[in-house]
Amino acid sequence: MNKRARLEIAEDERRQLEELARGRNASAVKVGRAKTLIAYADGVKIAMICRQFGLTRRVVEYTLDKALKIGVSGAISDLPRSGSPRRISDDARSWVLSQACRRPADLGRAAETWTYVELIKHIRAHCDEVGYTCLRKIGKGVLNGILSKGNIRPHKISYYLERRDPDFEAKMAEILCVYKEVGKLNGADNAVRCGTTISYDKKPGIQAIKNLAPQLAPVPGQYPQIGRDHEYKRLGTLSLLAGIDLHSGKVFPLVKERHRSREFIEFLKIIENEYPTPWKIRVILDNHSAHTSKETQAYLKTNPNRFEFVFTPKHGSWLNMIEMFFSKAARGFLRNIRVETKKELEERIYQGIREINEEPVVFRWKYKMEDVHVV
Repeated sequence: MNKRARLEIAEDERRQLEELARGRNASAVKVGRAKTLIAYADGVKIAMICRQFGLTRRVVEYTLDKALKIGVSGAISDLPRSGSPRRISDDARSWVLSQACRRPADLGRAAETWTYVELIKHIRAHCDEVGYTCLRKIGKGVLNGILSKGNIRPHKISYYLERRDPDFEAKMAEILCVYKEVGKLNGADNAVRCGTTISYDKKPGIQAIKNLAPQLAPVPGQYPQIGRDHEYKRLGTLSLLAGIDLHSGKVFPLVKERHRSREFIEFLKIIENEYPTPWKIRVILDNHSAHTSKETQAYLKTNPNRFEFVFTPKHGSWLNMIEMFFSKAARGFLRNIRVETKKELEERIYQGIREINEEPVVFRWKYKMEDVHVV
């Protein structure tokens, strides 16, 4: 065009162009095109636009000609190009995805999950058998494009929790009803209680680890952090059996090397001695065999109607509020702990829980509580 027509821009188009010109997320090419269109629509000469925005005359004229021909929005983005023909067919891409979704072990390889190198070897070795010769020279870049478009990541593993309890919803509702009732009692003024609710579980495998070299303290201006030698010695493990009173937040601990029925009965005796004889003690706990064993049942019969067990569903231990305390302990006094003996670890655990009980925290459950109604 020797003489270009005037560019008319609607208000909404101008607003979009101004936002694009001021934005920081768009590419420099699109920002330059937006500024060019705004300036030309305001009557600025092409030569002035080139000098003002540092663009060549060819780029400015190309943007203006495209805007006058197909519109402002079309001038901002690049037009689709034909490109080179696709070398790998859709059927071949589908076959690659099908192979990536299978276990390498099922295809005669030793690995459990694919790597790009192993998957490429497999594709190159078997592509001729299925008639996809276009895959003979497939590389990491092409393979990554195929997998990304199919949203497949065969080298990654994500874990899920299978629901194996057919009564999961009913048991979860029972647990939530207990929490709702506890919350009402805790929120009532001068509430008279004739029982309590204990959330109980065990934290096994707490390692007693000993430093083999002295631990170095931080030094201002020289060493900002604690220094430890890389070598250490494992002294064994301990199990923490603990229950938390959901009304007061007090934690009742029992540290043992094992967590059998006899240790569980010992814990029951501890909490039984903490409350008046007429009180009923309701315990929320999981389905561990020690909780329903013959030894445990025999102990419960010696004092009938004293305990009431409310079991979480299978694979539903996350519904037990004691897990909140275990998380707090793991991030608190158990974090990076080093001891000289297992006995010291036991004493440190008891000490840490005593410190927590000095300022007890009453945990509150919130998940799905709005769906629970207690009469």
